[in-house]
Amino acid sequence: MIERERKKVIEVVAAIIKNDDKIFATQRGYGEFKDGWEFPGGKMETGETPQQALIREIKEELEIDIEVGELIDTVEYDYPKFHLTMHCFMCVIKAGKLVLKEHEASKWLTKETLSSVEWLPADKELIDKIRDRYL
Repeated sequence: MIERERKKVIEVVAAIIKNDDKIFATQRGYGEFKDGWEFPGGKMETGETPQQALIREIKEELEIDIEVGELIDTVEYDYPKFHLTMHCFMCVIKAGKLVLKEHEASKWLTKETLSSVEWLPADKELIDKIRDRYL
């Protein structure tokens, strides 16, 4: 009997930041997926709720305070080297001015332009749901 190799599981949170009729997207500036577009966020730390992790990550990455709203979806995606569990929440900016600390670019996308960037595979799974339900 051959035993399947177990993939490392990475659990992250992602903010779908909405402002009027636009959604905020960021372009990765580092790592294996450099230049791919994603919803900002990051890894949860031990003892954090997804909401706490999201507030912390967005403050670190974008220097803004957000209000975390409803859970849109939890995406389960198999990348070649790991399995990603991504908790995605609708968010709004409470305070601060957006500053890109870890990303190389960002865009506010409308319903019509939501598919105009090259989304990372796990993030791409959310696009139709966001377009249909939130824009």
